[in-house]
Amino acid sequence: MRILIAEDSVLLRAGITRLLVDAGMDVIASVGDAIGLVEAVERHLPQLAVVDVRMPPTNTDDGLRAALEIRSRWPEVGILVLSQYVEERYATELLAHDTVGLGYLLKDRVADVGDFIAAVRRVGEGGTALDPEVVAQLLARSRQRDPLAALSPREREVLAHMAEGLSNSAIAASLVVNDGTVEKHVTNIFTKLDLPPADRNHRRVLAVLRWLSAEEAP
Repeated sequence: MRILIAEDSVLLRAGITRLLVDAGMDVIASVGDAIGLVEAVERHLPQLAVVDVRMPPTNTDDGLRAALEIRSRWPEVGILVLSQYVEERYATELLAHDTVGLGYLLKDRVADVGDFIAAVRRVGEGGTALDPEVVAQLLARSRQRDPLAALSPREREVLAHMAEGLSNSAIAASLVVNDGTVEKHVTNIFTKLDLPPADRNHRRVLAVLRWLSAEEAP
């Protein structure tokens, strides 16, 4: 897997590089600012870009805005965002469209090397990896305008686990139920959210985005 790292902290950039290289991945370039990130993606076309939210030139949300530009210009490049916090406006915009090859993790997750490497692989292979805290914060703002009122508490719980990128089997293990029960809940979620028949993985993403994007409704 060919990976580009965009992180302004030299120590963290070196640490992430070492973790990925030790896991057998190819770190083809690393940069320390958002402008360099876009230029490096254009030059190298990596399979995945690991992107910090706060980077020069303004040290605010430059990395996330660069990620949006990359998704627009090179949709085949996976994006894994790392952040100290959840930048709600741009996070929602980033997740509002196709989430193939997209992840958003808080930096604390890097400390759990196994989970971090698994997330890198999943996003690089076209999957989705959303930090539970990211999901929780984005969902918190939509509680007063809840478009998911038809969902039962258990269906909401299943949907939250889906947002974390868990498979049906993993959800079943977490909730201590069988796979068939989770499958029934997932089918009910699709039905209640009026999601048309399509690729099942795509419907899962649409179900999560329906919840996450609720706060953007007029």
